[in-house]
Amino acid sequence: MSSVPTDLFPHPIVQAPMAGGVAVPQLAAAVSEAGGLGFLAAGYKTADGMYQEIKQLRGLTAQPFGVNLFLPQPETADPAAVGVYAHQLAGEASWYETELGDPDSGRDDGYDAKLAVLLDNPVPVVSFHFGVPACEVLDSLRRVGTYTLVTATTAEEARAVERAGADAVIAQGVEAGGHQGAHRDVPEADGSGVGLLSLVAQVRESVGIPVVAAGGIMRGGQIAAVLAAGAAAAQLGTAFVAAHESGAHALHKQALTSPLYVRTELTRAFSGRPARALVNRFLREHGPYAPAAYPDVHHLTAPLRKAAAKAGDAQGMALWAGQGHRMARELPAGQLVEVLASELAAARAALSAGDAR
Repeated sequence: MSSVPTDLFPHPIVQAPMAGGVAVPQLAAAVSEAGGLGFLAAGYKTADGMYQEIKQLRGLTAQPFGVNLFLPQPETADPAAVGVYAHQLAGEASWYETELGDPDSGRDDGYDAKLAVLLDNPVPVVSFHFGVPACEVLDSLRRVGTYTLVTATTAEEARAVERAGADAVIAQGVEAGGHQGAHRDVPEADGSGVGLLSLVAQVRESVGIPVVAAGGIMRGGQIAAVLAAGAAAAQLGTAFVAAHESGAHALHKQALTSPLYVRTELTRAFSGRPARALVNRFLREHGPYAPAAYPDVHHLTAPLRKAAAKAGDAQGMALWAGQGHRMARELPAGQLVEVLASELAAARAALSAGDAR
């Protein structure tokens, strides 16, 4: 078993496992083929759907890759609050001529079935989001040769990851696009969070396992900065949303650099859990009233988001994006990895030259 994740791939560049159809096999394969670590997102898929994507990816590359799982969520939502939010969304359902989803469509995301597949058909890397898996789970994956990572948003969470026995921790800064991977959803913490460079330094001093830095990274110079702060690699999500092989909707890709979308916010509007997205009409109108209820709200709004995408209405879509979204580059994923690696080398050379003076 590798002691650091970069023993598995040449460049310290990890493609984030973006759920919702972005992290498709073609994207992961292109990243891995270029010397980074490509990832599949198992979130919101069935166990068989995940398995079929793994088979497809293996047909595209022989290089290492990863699969991401969502941890089952506790039942903490207030059904009455979810009902009120559903009432508020009735106008959206009428506008898009669709029905709201069933908020009680399941809380475990098929976790046990997906684990069974990954133990029977091991993959090189598995990561976890929204909590810490049981020690037994991490031990089982280690026994079949799988390297494990778990997301943390604080130094305290990183220590819990290390105690559980994960091989490495993903330190996710508040700048990150999509869902924050906090282990507990605490409503009073909405909008707060630790910036990536500060978080990497805190986590590096708190744990002895390798750290992968995630959050707002779009350039090789930023990768150099997190490596200098103690990270072993950098995980990039938004940077790959615009890639040619990305499964993101064309409107999502365009919105990253569109002058119509000037900022991002952490919002519960689409899923009931804090997630960073470009500010559009749906987020502005419903974000202030969305309850802390994941995945209930995710299930509730799923048909609305699908209908908005089908109608070509970006104002009703969940446009997940990190704070660096305007730096997105529409390139083939493999070329993007090469550009990032070149920028990283240049930044390191400049730093070395500065140290020598």
